[in-house]
Amino acid sequence: MLTGHTRAAGVIGTPIRHSLSPVIFNAGFGAAGLDWAYLAFDVPEGAAGLALAGMRALGIEGLSVTMPHKAAVIDGLDTLSDDAAALGAVNCISRRGSLLHGDNTDGPGFADALRIDEGIDVAGARCAVVGAGGAGRAVARALGQGGAASIAILNRSPDPAARAVELAGSAAYVGSADDLEEADLIVNATPLGMGVVVTTTGEAEPLPIEVDRLGAGQVVVDLVYHPAVTPLLAAARERGLRTVNGLGMLIHQAAHAFRLWTGEDPPLEAMSAAAVASLGQRERP
Repeated sequence: MLTGHTRAAGVIGTPIRHSLSPVIFNAGFGAAGLDWAYLAFDVPEGAAGLALAGMRALGIEGLSVTMPHKAAVIDGLDTLSDDAAALGAVNCISRRGSLLHGDNTDGPGFADALRIDEGIDVAGARCAVVGAGGAGRAVARALGQGGAASIAILNRSPDPAARAVELAGSAAYVGSADDLEEADLIVNATPLGMGVVVTTTGEAEPLPIEVDRLGAGQVVVDLVYHPAVTPLLAAARERGLRTVNGLGMLIHQAAHAFRLWTGEDPPLEAMSAAAVASLGQRERP
């Protein structure tokens, strides 16, 4: 029940009505017994500054930020975390008194999903990241901070790959498809994989990774979380490889925001169960 004391949070982006964040956060607030509510705000491109002014004026405690505003909000913030400043992207804004603080919880969310949900420690691991966009850079930085032995960055364009290498640290380098064969952990951070896309010529869009080059003992992660089993993960499973989708990262990056806003430990089981239930409902005819 909402009251005059209910504290507000939300997510800004466009399009945004498909977002799982309201489901995840409101389940968390309810399980933790917090008088908080979380809403989705469709903010058009170019209006990030207006959204931040509204956050200040209305006393909104926290905002999640998604496309196309992750970089655009920076100029309107008072302080940034080291990760947000390095990545040039913010996905979480917290109120600190009269100030607004920007953070990026994607990398820590990815690391927690591997460690907590999958029992995977990246320290000493040979890693390959396919894609050097915002998600790829965050993952590469998290792998570097986690002590990975090597991080090969594979990307069609060289400049974003070089930027990801810079963010990941001394263990990273611009790699090639040959590096996939030697990697312990392979992460698809490209938009490919949300389904089989048929091109204008009637052919299926190729997978972002040549699965035929992979072998026993390797772990394949696809940051896509819907569908739960992407074409890439299905192909990897057929070869007997361990697979992980992106839902854990989504939940754990939200968990970091939950802690930043409320100061409470996030109820991960409730947040995860709500996300899984919502995705299941969406898959019904």
